[in-house]
Amino acid sequence: MKVRWSHDPEPHDYPAAISFLSLITDPAQARSLAEGLAEQPIVFHKAKDVLRAARLPLLPLDDPYVAKDLKRVRKGKALSPVLLIRGALGGTPLLIADGYHRVCASYHVSEDTDVSAQIVTAERN
Repeated sequence: MKVRWSHDPEPHDYPAAISFLSLITDPAQARSLAEGLAEQPIVFHKAKDVLRAARLPLLPLDDPYVAKDLKRVRKGKALSPVLLIRGALGGTPLLIADGYHRVCASYHVSEDTDVSAQIVTAERN
């Protein structure tokens, strides 16, 4: 089983990132970060490294959204790239603004799966 990635994030991924980011920063910065993400090229990082940098646990196989993404992978459907924020925003070196379940599904395929992502660095306040 191999994880395939779309060339670009889905249009609804950026508003989802704004929604998440607005919980940890002001709405203007959340919008600015999402706009910055949209301008970034796609890069690839190992699933294990994304989870470690984000300091997040691996979600289990029976998580409904992880299971849904794994079903897509088994069918050969491409996943949307994840949206990452680099910096100390939220107290961690990396935030998964959108795509946590996709990272976890990729890890369940193999911890060495390359995860497609757009990354922007948050300015320190």
